[in-house]
Amino acid sequence: MNFSKGINASAATLTKLRTGDSSCPFSGMCVTCLDGCPGLCEIGKSSIRGKETLYPQPFGKITAAAQKAYPVDYSHFNIAGTAVGANGVAADPDVATFPAVNLESAVGAYGDLPLRLPIVVAGMGSTNVAADNWDHLAAGAAISGVGIVIGENVVGMDPKAEIKNGRVVKAPNLERRIKDFTNWYNGKGFIAVQANVEDTKLGVQEYALEKLGVEIVELKWGQGAKDIGGEVKLNTLERAQQLYSRGYIVLPNPDDPAVQKAYKDGAFAEFERHSRIGMVTEDGFHARVKELRELGAKYVFLKTGAYRAADLARAVKFASDAKIDLLTVDGAGGGTGMSPWRMMNEWGIPTLYIQALLTRYLDRLAAKGAFVPKVAIAGGFTLEDHMFKAIAMSAPYIKAVGMARSPLTAAMVGKNIGEAVKAGKVPNEYKKYGEKMEQIFIQASYLKNDLGKDFAKLPVGAIGVYTYFERLAQGLRQMMCGARKFGLEFIERDDIFALTKEASEITGIKYVMDHDAEEADKIIG
Repeated sequence: MNFSKGINASAATLTKLRTGDSSCPFSGMCVTCLDGCPGLCEIGKSSIRGKETLYPQPFGKITAAAQKAYPVDYSHFNIAGTAVGANGVAADPDVATFPAVNLESAVGAYGDLPLRLPIVVAGMGSTNVAADNWDHLAAGAAISGVGIVIGENVVGMDPKAEIKNGRVVKAPNLERRIKDFTNWYNGKGFIAVQANVEDTKLGVQEYALEKLGVEIVELKWGQGAKDIGGEVKLNTLERAQQLYSRGYIVLPNPDDPAVQKAYKDGAFAEFERHSRIGMVTEDGFHARVKELRELGAKYVFLKTGAYRAADLARAVKFASDAKIDLLTVDGAGGGTGMSPWRMMNEWGIPTLYIQALLTRYLDRLAAKGAFVPKVAIAGGFTLEDHMFKAIAMSAPYIKAVGMARSPLTAAMVGKNIGEAVKAGKVPNEYKKYGEKMEQIFIQASYLKNDLGKDFAKLPVGAIGVYTYFERLAQGLRQMMCGARKFGLEFIERDDIFALTKEASEITGIKYVMDHDAEEADKIIG
């Protein structure tokens, strides 16, 4: 079985094959490579544009996620419904209705950081697509009562940031991002500030804690899309030189006269800015956690990526020993703003597999009576069935599902449609619903009633985010009701079953033909 898709051609890299689907299964090349072809495939474009073709295009306008089909994924499991009883409410048809399902969750070492819905919008950093839609996304997260994380490099990438002696003393962009959430905060959910290597050097979290009133910080080991630091593209020489002076890796070197001449001559149009990789040590990790708490951090999170199993074990053990308030594990296959395309497809442990390992490690902590951190699992989740399966797979440890691309999509679409409606240019697809915001956005009337005069100030993309999350909430309530689980705390591992023996072997979730076997035998007698 060939799991790779788009080996030598993909919409992500704007490449295609001359022979269409007729390609060699391993190399991805056309079965016949023709002398005279203009070279529209990835190999051909690489011979012209070189390392530029490493990345999904067009940068700054897209998010991207892996195209690879993994051997086992969450579709290899189904949800187990039942006709008997109810957990969390009275077993009465007039009481046990799906609107009665409680989706509230909580993180924090002591469960004192409430979420209205079990969702965390994972770190949105300095990429253009995140920055251009942040106010919509943050406001949407706030009114929905979910968590959101300000990602890496936001301060370092801010042209107006003031840095003295290598430390940030003013960060307008970071301050604005925080306010974009707090201005709409309604008592549930949270905003956290993440830090990578460069952020830590700049003192971003110290600044956020001391000057901006932030209470929650997140240490970042990595993410599921790549095993290197963050990267963006820069389209002016001046911008490249500014970031190079702030200590970033910028390619090619913008201070090199030969590079400057090549740029001015039009040989290339963009510079690459890269972050450094972190170097995790146990002592260093605990020292940093202690330091942040002494600086006033009320909650300290850790996010780790799709590294090898030993690194996941480190994350789990360190999080336990330090009583981390939320451990987010991000599996391969999820999306990001601009990761190398082949790396995104071929690196790291896919989400299902890393969650199976995560469950084993958390079970071992629990068995010996150690502190078990609250956990969020991330890596390509978008819909309510994904949420149910993710929560059940590692029950009772998963307190939230991490999402990034899908809320950002909701923000972008909500923004674009909302602005078109305000301009009196309702897209044809939505004219059948009416001409007004309250007619087109199904949740707009509710929000207008709830927010009153402030509704007019709400970024329109936030309506899209809220509406998307409400769809997820109702869908999840329906599935939980069918399983007779009326609160997240009642979801168990046997609320799902594996459709293949391989899926069962990987996760420990029972195979469909073995599911409920003992109980069924007792019933039959």
